[in-house]
Amino acid sequence: MEKNLPIKKKKKKKMPEKCISVEEARELHGNWCEHRGKHLKECLGHDDAKDFWWSVEELQEYLKYVKRESRKQGIDNPGIRVYLGAYSKDKCNAGKGYSTLFFKPTGSPVGAQGKGGNGQPDNDSISPYNRAGQGGGGNGDG
Repeated sequence: MEKNLPIKKKKKKKMPEKCISVEEARELHGNWCEHRGKHLKECLGHDDAKDFWWSVEELQEYLKYVKRESRKQGIDNPGIRVYLGAYSKDKCNAGKGYSTLFFKPTGSPVGAQGKGGNGQPDNDSISPYNRAGQGGGGNGDG
């Protein structure tokens, strides 16, 4: 007599709670272009970078680095803060000082100030991440 083995069902992985819809993303970007981008263009005299790209592999590599270095410091749940920046004209490939983004690790050891959320202090002993991001809108990466 054969035993009926239970069929293992693959669990469907849920989308992270903080994901937004494509429609909301389009609305947010449209708002930026209409209310920020056009003013920047008027002020700067040219279109500025309005999107940035990194591969998933690059981001995972950086996140692993942050986790590893944070653990060495006794930080169990580090975060990443995203900063807006701008290249100086002499460091910008196009000589225009385009906008950029960079990621900066946050966190402090358990029991120290800033135990979670937005209150986490920047962790200046771990290098921020910026290079290899590519600016969008035809502007290059700086």
